[in-house]
Amino acid sequence: MPRTLRPSELVPQGLAVESAVVEGSSTIITVRAMAAAGRCPACSSSTRRVHSRYFRTALDLPLSGKVVRLLVAARRFRCEAAGCSQRIFAERFDGGILHPWGRRTARVDDLLHHLGLALGGRPGAGFARRLMLAVGNDTLLRLVRRRARPPVAAPTVVGIDDWAWRRNQRYGTLVCDLERRHVVCLLPDREAGTAEAWLAGQPQIAVVARDRSGNYALAAARALPHAVQVADRWHLMENASRAFAEAVRQSMRAIRQVIGATTLNPALLTAAERIQYEGYLRREDTNAAVLEQARAGMTIKQIVRRTGHSRGLIRQIMRGQRSDVFRTRESSLEVYLPWLDAQWSTGAHNSAALWRQLKQQGFQGSRRVVGEWATRRRHADKIELDRLQRVPSARTLARLLTTARDSLSRAQTVTIAAVEAGVPALVEAREIIAAFHVMIRKRAHASLDPWIARTKTSLVSSFGNGISKDHGAVLSAITSPWSSGQVEGQITRLKLVKRQMYGRAKLDLLEARLVPAP
Repeated sequence: MPRTLRPSELVPQGLAVESAVVEGSSTIITVRAMAAAGRCPACSSSTRRVHSRYFRTALDLPLSGKVVRLLVAARRFRCEAAGCSQRIFAERFDGGILHPWGRRTARVDDLLHHLGLALGGRPGAGFARRLMLAVGNDTLLRLVRRRARPPVAAPTVVGIDDWAWRRNQRYGTLVCDLERRHVVCLLPDREAGTAEAWLAGQPQIAVVARDRSGNYALAAARALPHAVQVADRWHLMENASRAFAEAVRQSMRAIRQVIGATTLNPALLTAAERIQYEGYLRREDTNAAVLEQARAGMTIKQIVRRTGHSRGLIRQIMRGQRSDVFRTRESSLEVYLPWLDAQWSTGAHNSAALWRQLKQQGFQGSRRVVGEWATRRRHADKIELDRLQRVPSARTLARLLTTARDSLSRAQTVTIAAVEAGVPALVEAREIIAAFHVMIRKRAHASLDPWIARTKTSLVSSFGNGISKDHGAVLSAITSPWSSGQVEGQITRLKLVKRQMYGRAKLDLLEARLVPAP
């Protein structure tokens, strides 16, 4: 049976409607409290003695496409309790209907608070205006800050990692509850002391998953000596790949001697490659001067003062990281290379015709790009020894050395075969890194100690020493189900939230939006 809708049901519970008028695009509803008595905020005594009356205006939820403003007939009461310092007090509304000095009802504040949490300041304010709740972005941020963050359940398995306030300048720390899959806390920096102080206040933590950072390892060891530390498996495999690339970079001089590329034939180079080769010759003069001073026993600081070069450049030279002839950059032809290779294998070697066909497929580059690719491909098809003089970069060689032979071209296969025959230490390093990857994937913890012993005399000995120093955490990474993967996901979410907030992403706002209510 249909029920009659009472006017009091359109306003917050506890208020009675006295009148309602429509003024333009707004509806003004006059209301009063249903309670007959008021409670003193100082002594909590109840009184019915009214001192005076006044009106308050509060924004409420919209109704029938119109903005609703409540004209609240509030009362002032006299406190009759003996000895109470509060003689006159304003009426308080029960159930959080309207906060003292509030310009909006509690249910509007609650809605705006959730808008601020979900969207941030400016996007939330724009969406609120579409809901006919006129509010500024600063007001939304104040609502988010005003509400205290509810306490979260004490975690026992946490993941910890750093995130960038501003890359290469300022970093923070994110702590994630791996069991409940939510953020627990944000720390203002990534210093070991800050992380140690927070972990020391959480003695119930039994497992700490982290990356290979020494700061977090030290903080966890000091604050929670009983906790199990787990190194992240993805970081372990990425560190292994980087160690092999470093081994290739250190072997570049030997690789050039094996391939016969200590000198290049400029007649075989394209115009862009010739410019890079001339720059390489200038770099080699600088490298020779720096290495000569280093062999004479001079320190890096002394070489910096004498040559005027930066400390980072001197280190690169001494580590053999500045000897690549050609710089490799991502080409605009990258997505079209499979099609070009297929056309080349069928005998289509005319670069102009290939360029015209690529233009029909949406290629935006010039004809010269395709012409230089065809020149390089034509040289690569001639596999005589005197033609194999252009050595790829260390990064490219590391990729080719770890790629299946079926996926390489003829020239790449000949180059890699020459490197493997002339630099057997690289083959050993590749096998060691491959064994490490297999060990991590198959969780073969029994192979860890023999693997560390195998690295002692290899090109990746420094990586093996690092694994040996972090033996317990690496062993836990192999045997434990915990990982820092979801921490990386939470950091991605944090970056999205930070960018939504248009530079207003201070630590308290980030915590309010990332740390959920229990």
